[in-house]
Amino acid sequence: MAQFFPFKNSTNTLSSLPKLGVGLSFQAPLQSFVESYWDSFDFLEIIPDTFWNDLGASATPRYQENRNIQGYMEFLAKHKPIIAHSIGLSIGSADWFDSLHVAQIAKWQRQYHFPWHSDHLSFSRLTQTFGHLIDVGLTMPVPYDAEVLDLLVDRVNYVHREVSVPFLLENNVYYFEIPNQEMSEADFLNQLTARTGCGLLLDLHNLYVNAYNHHFDPWDFLNNLDLTQVVEIHVAGGMVMEGFYLDAHSGVCPQAVWQLLEELLPQAPNVAGIVFEVFGTYYYQMGPELLKQELSQARAIWKASR
Repeated sequence: MAQFFPFKNSTNTLSSLPKLGVGLSFQAPLQSFVESYWDSFDFLEIIPDTFWNDLGASATPRYQENRNIQGYMEFLAKHKPIIAHSIGLSIGSADWFDSLHVAQIAKWQRQYHFPWHSDHLSFSRLTQTFGHLIDVGLTMPVPYDAEVLDLLVDRVNYVHREVSVPFLLENNVYYFEIPNQEMSEADFLNQLTARTGCGLLLDLHNLYVNAYNHHFDPWDFLNNLDLTQVVEIHVAGGMVMEGFYLDAHSGVCPQAVWQLLEELLPQAPNVAGIVFEVFGTYYYQMGPELLKQELSQARAIWKASR
């Protein structure tokens, strides 16, 4: 695949993005909250894959879009800026790259004008022996080695060619460590952003989960990361289960994550938005007042850092 560097001067490109403030990750169970408490957040982050039916790579057309859902997207976009955070690209799959998914994201960007879009630095699809794709249902970590880096550079550059706004990749959560990796996570991310100009979606809760489970100081990672490439930050809550801390998006954000956010923001000049994530199934346990408190906490830290 040909190399292409549309965001070669990436720091300048990322610094020109609109500073949106504090956003909420939208899921259908949050609809009543969103419509009742518009003033509690500044923008919405949607997972576009949940707004369409994917009929499979062999189907034509592959993506089936619901008119009612499209109408609701237009309603949301009239009230707040929209950011796309996809879960379906599986950019780290070794033997398969989903160019049709990229085309669908490009179509939605033209429709809803989000200023940047993102996905996970991971893989979730595998090819079986007989050629059928399976979805493992998790964002699996990629090995931090030169071969994977070269693969991702080509794919990120392809995304840049097809979608006209900056592309971010999110640091992944991992519950096991891959042995004998050639690079640290921070070094891998720094090389990826330097070679492609892509930005980073820094998920502080993912980092907290990894640090908790693998017993390291999260600042060992942050102090070695090029923070000028961070455009968006995620915060969330989790839970301990059988000795592991899980990235469950299950409620309030741990105080340690808020502290990381507060200390990090002054060092990351191109952050354009902070997003609070909660799974819709846990929103019913959390309730609107507690969610408003979490968004208010994020706003207070955002305003102090500005």
